[in-house]
Amino acid sequence: MQRDTRVGVDVGGTFTDLVTVGDDRVRVDKVPSTPDAPETGVLDGLAGLSVDTERIGFLGHGTTVATNAVLEGTWADTALVTTAGFRDAVEIGRQTRPDIYDFRASKPEPVVPRDRRHEVPERIDERGSVLEALDESAVRALAQDLAAAETDAVAVAFLFAFENPSHERRVRELLREEGVTAAVSLSSDVLPEIREYERSVTTALNAGLVPVVDDYVAAVADGIDRLGVAAPLRLMGSDGGLVTAATARERPVETLLSGPAAGVRGAAHVAGEAGSPPGGTATAESTRGYDDLLTMDVGGTSCDVSLVRDGEPLVSTETSVGDYPVAVPSVDVHTVGAGGGSVARVDDGGALRVGPDSAGADPGPVCYGRGGTEPTVTDAHFLLGRIDPGAFLGDDVAADREAVRAAFEPLAEELGRSVRGVAEGVLAVADAETERALRVVSVERGHDPRELALVAYGGAGPLHATAVADRLDVPTVIVPRAAGVLSALGLLVADVTTDRSASMVRPLTAVDADRLRETFARLESEGRDRLAGAERATEDVRIERSLDLRYEGQSFELQVPAPDPAETAPAAFRETVRERFHERHRQRYGHAESGEPVELVTVRLRARGVVEPPTLSPGDRAATVGDAVRGSRSVVFDGTDRETTVYDRERLPVGGEFDGPAVVAGGESTLVVHPGQTARVDDRGNLVVAVDGGVSA
Repeated sequence: MQRDTRVGVDVGGTFTDLVTVGDDRVRVDKVPSTPDAPETGVLDGLAGLSVDTERIGFLGHGTTVATNAVLEGTWADTALVTTAGFRDAVEIGRQTRPDIYDFRASKPEPVVPRDRRHEVPERIDERGSVLEALDESAVRALAQDLAAAETDAVAVAFLFAFENPSHERRVRELLREEGVTAAVSLSSDVLPEIREYERSVTTALNAGLVPVVDDYVAAVADGIDRLGVAAPLRLMGSDGGLVTAATARERPVETLLSGPAAGVRGAAHVAGEAGSPPGGTATAESTRGYDDLLTMDVGGTSCDVSLVRDGEPLVSTETSVGDYPVAVPSVDVHTVGAGGGSVARVDDGGALRVGPDSAGADPGPVCYGRGGTEPTVTDAHFLLGRIDPGAFLGDDVAADREAVRAAFEPLAEELGRSVRGVAEGVLAVADAETERALRVVSVERGHDPRELALVAYGGAGPLHATAVADRLDVPTVIVPRAAGVLSALGLLVADVTTDRSASMVRPLTAVDADRLRETFARLESEGRDRLAGAERATEDVRIERSLDLRYEGQSFELQVPAPDPAETAPAAFRETVRERFHERHRQRYGHAESGEPVELVTVRLRARGVVEPPTLSPGDRAATVGDAVRGSRSVVFDGTDRETTVYDRERLPVGGEFDGPAVVAGGESTLVVHPGQTARVDDRGNLVVAVDGGVSA
């Protein structure tokens, strides 16, 4: 049987989204998520597909299992083995505070309680030389205690193990010899980089997550096998690439930002395939594609924003999940509490605020008619005529306008404004929050929003995108065809990737060329070995090298691309990466110190197993824009009621153009086109909006 169907499954808090691509057609399905047993929702969704499961040749999965375990503190019972004298490093942490002026701020609970943190005599210096041999008798005695306690997981994090992993590896051998069956994670495997606190916390979290994620992946794998799915299971990694099930079970910490990463990956793909805005030629290859963009994912409780440059999401190693730093490469996502379900309120200073409290999915906004009583961003859209809840929640929804007005009246009375004025204010505050978040990932990092496009997705993203773009002077907004389920689509277009790293802290001029070549060669070999176990439709493997550099004396570094040292003379290599660092520093901070010595911190390599993305057709469409009109209604723009055309998203024809004001209603999201803006349907079914005249792609 031909295995020609691709399926992406993304698990959210309320729904599990499934996107199926076969015969160049896209189908979207949603089933209720099952938080207590998330694999049940995944398997229910797959079982309910209208395609033969035996035809599934590609299965990508985005999961929040690891994320939820960290946020809820439900990882496995974990022990930490560390260098004598450094037992409390994971509790002391950094001197930074969440709020610099809050002197009463408390530190988070340590990942591993003090009574489960164990010291053993050993010491390696910053160049990898052994100063004190590992005390194997102490390790054996500890191993016997751990075996007797039936510890679920063990993390091993020694000083400077990234320079010399021999002691950590020997500890693992001794633990096994003494009968310890728990999952063992070594810092030299999980995160072979400097910064003891971050390395220890990340390794401990990985160890504690192994039993949790291993059980989950096993349950999903067994379930899809029973359903007759022969495709290998791949999971979205935090860096925006897919990882094999085996990698996810061994290094679950790499899946902590699985959901947001899939959305950004999908946004980058859609933008790269998008046609020109109104005024361009949608099918001309010379005008197709946006490589530099902002992404904006607005769901029920929050808004996630990110930056894509040259078609690739920006990746950071300075990520936190909950209270804990997780220093593995992750898509750089900035989150604010401004989602569709965010509750509006008046703060102690008399100012209108939105979030972070949310009405959630149950009961949800008042306009859903499910018992909600607090005014939300979605309710404000409803009062201003921008959405019809029945269009996406079903005909059984009885949106009660008077109930929504009643929810806003206390705010109106407290602020001395009309109900409609408060609703407009709520949207303005939500837009301002999103604008500030987008400025963090663009302006504050040296990128001009006027040179970028904005991709809006999530259930509420398209409602806000055109207004936010106008505030930022972003010329073009792209709303993907499957905007409400873009994370699931992103699973179908992501490559299989693996990131490898090794810290080598020394002046750039003192880096030994032979050792650098050997390090890159070792990392490449490790990366290719991991990809060799991933069944792929193409054997195309691409290697991307980079270095983390800083000026001597700085505390933090910047990542710059590096040439292959095996094909570049040492002097030319150093000069190339030095100039790239100066330029990156100038872009990020506005200046560069060309005369200052540069220091190497970490060597990085990404091995990318290229996955051929599916071709997405726009589906059956109406003949003209007029045929896609559902009707019209009064919508408030800038305090004025405007009679506004409402279009059916799925019926708008390819190449069709229309002017604002307009509302485009789809199955998962609604786009608002403001007066003075123009929208066009490209030949992939995306909506491309010229915010202020637009620019060619």
